[in-house]
Amino acid sequence: MVRIERLADLKPVRQRQAAALALWRWREPILAFELDAEWGIDRSVLESLFRLAASPSGEQSDGAYRRAIAELCTAPLFTSEVDPDTVELFQLETISNLLTSGELLDKPGVDEVERVVESSAGLATYLDGLVEGSFYSHPAQEAHRQYLADLADRGGEGYFASRHFAVETACHGALGVLPDSAGLLDSSTGRELLALCEDFSEELVTTMQWLRTTGH
Repeated sequence: MVRIERLADLKPVRQRQAAALALWRWREPILAFELDAEWGIDRSVLESLFRLAASPSGEQSDGAYRRAIAELCTAPLFTSEVDPDTVELFQLETISNLLTSGELLDKPGVDEVERVVESSAGLATYLDGLVEGSFYSHPAQEAHRQYLADLADRGGEGYFASRHFAVETACHGALGVLPDSAGLLDSSTGRELLALCEDFSEELVTTMQWLRTTGH
């Protein structure tokens, strides 16, 4: 509920940036691993979508996003059945969020932003479940336990869900200082927020590699 209220308080341009930051937290996880060749997805198209989502809103960037979405949707992935492994589930969910973010171009509103932001948080919670359900101890298990022990108000949540909430809160709190005409990539504050998301992403990638290696 707190997340929804916080999003509703943001201007539409800020809401789009909140969605872009939620996407950016999963940018590295989707690009760090090879995509299934049978999906027929051009990696450069995904890279372009992430970059455009973080660019200043405008006719040129919005048009480029629409064209990239149209190209992405021609991939065989969208007309075939898939049997994804653990890492591919994260990739597919992130691709779905890129499509949802594209809906904001023609249908701006907090509902679509909320779907992207909630999905990002849900993936972090799902990752916690995979780690907790593994037969192996996570390499950073003790550090994760200490992090959770130091929290006063996030009891009951796993490490990645708690870390995601902390990053999300920092991002939403800082969006108000960005100029309305600025994107995330072309402002110092925006780049700092993207870097914050990337730091979190590095942990996600490391854990996903561990899950794949241990054969979860």
